[in-house]
Amino acid sequence: MKPISIILALSAAALYAQNAPPDFSGVYYPINPFGNFRGGPAAGGPPPPRQGPPPKPTASAPLSDGSRGRTPNEPSLKPEYLAKWQEISKTRIAGSYEYDPVAKCLPPGMPAMMNMAYGMEVMQTKDKITFFSELNDALRRVYLDGRKPSQKVLDDPTYAGYSTGHWEGDTLVVDTVAIRGDTFIEGFTPHSDEMTVHERIRLLEPTKLEDRITVTDPKALTKPWETVKTYRKAKPGSGQDELREFACAEGLSEAK
Repeated sequence: MKPISIILALSAAALYAQNAPPDFSGVYYPINPFGNFRGGPAAGGPPPPRQGPPPKPTASAPLSDGSRGRTPNEPSLKPEYLAKWQEISKTRIAGSYEYDPVAKCLPPGMPAMMNMAYGMEVMQTKDKITFFSELNDALRRVYLDGRKPSQKVLDDPTYAGYSTGHWEGDTLVVDTVAIRGDTFIEGFTPHSDEMTVHERIRLLEPTKLEDRITVTDPKALTKPWETVKTYRKAKPGSGQDELREFACAEGLSEAK
């Protein structure tokens, strides 16, 4: 007969396994995040294996210069920030990437990072989930142990911001604060230092991940902006489940 302590431990382990959150671990690629742009993956799966080093940072996404105006599904900007967008657009049309952090080998920031250009690895433990993007080796962590951002963190914003999360059934709910005000929401849409990002992340199927994103910014946006990103998990051993280093310091000398 097994000791009662062993029986209780086994029962606790079985209960945890039954109620454990889903495992997001793996390497993911976006499912047609920008449309069928030059060099982008086809919808529904990861891109074919690359030959040679990654493309230059300025070729990492469709580089709209804003000459066609803003589309209805882009964040709705207040006049001051619309004027900033128009100024940035002028530099893009002129061929400059003065305001492009990716072209300067800097992280894309949040929530732009979740476009997962080139792929992203999700590493999961009980108390923390780490997202590692191949693009410019960008990194963000989501803390699940109940901690809150300190005043020191709030006073020192970063590209990825500070993310805390919790599980609601099979959905990871994440709130991100302390994001640098010189990054972009998406494309080159500016925001203020008051922007926050709310996410609801879940598996739609064993190899398909969804991220429902809501951006709130009372200074820059007329209303919260919502978008949905979906990603496909790379098959283990396929060669697509290994990310490459994306050191692009040489791009600094080429960014105008």
